[in-house]
Amino acid sequence: MESISSLSREFVQAEVEATEQGLAYNPTADVVEFAFTPVGNRLPDTWFTGSWDGTQPIPGTNAYRAQVLIGPGSGGPVLAVGKYQYWIRVTDSPEVPVLPVGQLAIT
Repeated sequence: MESISSLSREFVQAEVEATEQGLAYNPTADVVEFAFTPVGNRLPDTWFTGSWDGTQPIPGTNAYRAQVLIGPGSGGPVLAVGKYQYWIRVTDSPEVPVLPVGQLAIT
């Protein structure tokens, strides 16, 4: 589980792999958003606009890195001390997958 201080302003990142007709696809033109819910809550209701860390795949993979800036002064989520599940939503056409990414501890 990743851990971030409640005083920090940092990027939280997720790797995204996409395919179209069975072939690797570059999703960086798609809108990407993140949500954070307390561990155990499954339905995110507030989404924060993310961005892509470049337009090329992570070297040696077909994955792209999406990110959102969190913490005080970030313009994004400011999370209280606790443990969170974080989610990613990528808006494409016609699909809009909502996927759990991992857990994050705010200390």
